[in-house]
Amino acid sequence: MSQSYTQLEKQFKRIHVLGDASSILHWDMAAMMPKGGAESRMEQMALLATLSHSMMCEDRLSDLLDEAEQEGGLTDWQAANLREMRRAHTHATALDEVLVEALSRTTSACEQVWREARAEGDFAKVAPQLKEVLNLTRQAAAAKADKLGCSLYDALLDQYEPDGKASEIDPIFEKLEGFLPDFLQTVQDQQKDVTVQMPQGPFAIEKQKELGALFMAALGFDFDHGRLDVSMHPFCGGTADDVRLTTRYDESDFTSALMGVLHETGHALYERGLPQDWRNQPVGQARGMSVHESQSLLVEMQVCRSDAFLTYAHPHMQQTFEGIGAAWSLENMTNLYRQVKPGFIRVDADEVTYPAHVILRYKLERALIEGHMQIEEIPERWNSMMKDMLGVTVENDRDGCLQDIHWYDGAWGYFPTYTLGAMTAAQIFDAIKKAVPDVEGEIAKGNFAPLMGWLRENIHAKGSSLSTKDLLIQATGKPLDPEVFIAHLKGRYSS
Repeated sequence: MSQSYTQLEKQFKRIHVLGDASSILHWDMAAMMPKGGAESRMEQMALLATLSHSMMCEDRLSDLLDEAEQEGGLTDWQAANLREMRRAHTHATALDEVLVEALSRTTSACEQVWREARAEGDFAKVAPQLKEVLNLTRQAAAAKADKLGCSLYDALLDQYEPDGKASEIDPIFEKLEGFLPDFLQTVQDQQKDVTVQMPQGPFAIEKQKELGALFMAALGFDFDHGRLDVSMHPFCGGTADDVRLTTRYDESDFTSALMGVLHETGHALYERGLPQDWRNQPVGQARGMSVHESQSLLVEMQVCRSDAFLTYAHPHMQQTFEGIGAAWSLENMTNLYRQVKPGFIRVDADEVTYPAHVILRYKLERALIEGHMQIEEIPERWNSMMKDMLGVTVENDRDGCLQDIHWYDGAWGYFPTYTLGAMTAAQIFDAIKKAVPDVEGEIAKGNFAPLMGWLRENIHAKGSSLSTKDLLIQATGKPLDPEVFIAHLKGRYSS
């Protein structure tokens, strides 16, 4: 191993630890921090962002990368780590320190205003801050696009989906757009005679948390290395050794928060399963957000809405809430979790309508980044597309363009990874069922070890050692194939 490479590992470990600290501060801001702490938190996060950026952009780092690449003599994992170091360095050095600090301050401030605007359902309240976020994001996109030799949108997408390109996403999404409307109508026609009863609450928050924690532990979540809290928007944050999950509760409906918890647990299990030996190095991190979302959606959608999981989970649901009557039957609970009904909220959407929510956001954020649309147009365009794509009429901004945190905290280019992740999840679970024939039988008994064992070996433990495409080929035998996702939807909802 070259001396240059050894020095790189030391520097990237320091950078990673700074990132971990920033992640914990962000979790605290979303889940615990009092409103009055916003100004000082903004200063703290801006400082960490600029420190990390300056460490990544040191002149000697560029020299070390050049030397290590020329010297060679690395193992496969070290070579992959060096590749990921170069990728991170390219992104970082595209931006100057002034822009990095401005982005950190502006997104932190915008996120705080968004919380107030969302509570009040008033997009106009946060529009000025969001306009500044977009302005700075477009500047960052232009700088990165120039260095990467790609479009503005692809430069942002690459931060979340390495080597991802809108030109590759477009035909996949067009295929879904062509398939979903007629299929949605078919499923709704089939379900119109199916009676679904919502169990009557109230459902105490403590009981909901107790049930969520039970399923988290069954899936393999280690509460010595993580926790579950409440925030306005569910997320998984923290670090690989201290994973912080959040959800939001509704005392009239326990099903939404529960699926939110299971979704974030999928993220958490991926983080915990990443290769321990490479924990503080780029190659030891998650392989992009489509893979990350595939792990959360595999748990939430593929597994936890399956007959097998509901067979296991139903008695625990009934016991926790002391439910009696037809609404608590296994048949009704299955119908409830399989109900396809267009709605306003993405995180509550069923598998069939979910892609429409993502495609809408993808189209809008591309238009905004590429300058074909202005911030002030968001509510009208959002509401119009919701009507066209899902047939629902959005009555307020809270249920419309204020529902997601992503744009307000600076995560532009993230949204397509949700549906790419859903398709990846379907393909991975299809491969698991072929490799472990009785995996569903074990899930029905509450034994998730075969499922998680396969994921740990074939997905989690790989970290970023492989490209997304190669990871999927190695795990499933082929690159992403939307037909597998379509076959899954047909099998679950129209058979």
